[in-house]
Amino acid sequence: MKKILYSGLLFIAFFALKTVTAQTKKPLAKPSATTNINASIQRGKAVYATLCVACHQVDGGGVPNLNPPLIKTSYVLGDKKRLINILLNGMQGVDIDGETYSNVMPPVSQFSNQQIADVLTYVRNSFGNKASAVTLTEVNSLRPKK
Repeated sequence: MKKILYSGLLFIAFFALKTVTAQTKKPLAKPSATTNINASIQRGKAVYATLCVACHQVDGGGVPNLNPPLIKTSYVLGDKKRLINILLNGMQGVDIDGETYSNVMPPVSQFSNQQIADVLTYVRNSFGNKASAVTLTEVNSLRPKK
């Protein structure tokens, strides 16, 4: 009798524990927009370090009269299409917020669309900037089809 009672108690305890455990398990969370933008920023930081830093500097300050700063300018924080097109098509001689910059920025055709989206997201969220991410879809819509 004791053996049957003991077995019964073990059975009840096992299922009670299993029920409690099942109720406390949370479903795996889907990556949030914050997670996605943080991943894009990290990838963009690596892209920036490989090419952009030479002209725009580690701190994004640029070089007076040559290479524009990336710190809180209307070009960086403004229209994303204009910013994407600068990377896709290059630029020379530009006036940004009342300052003139004369160096040539060649197009970065060696970058994939994802790298362009990532580096622009990094720039728009670094150096004191805070702006929305540039998406792969936005770059895809502007890059000429080959």
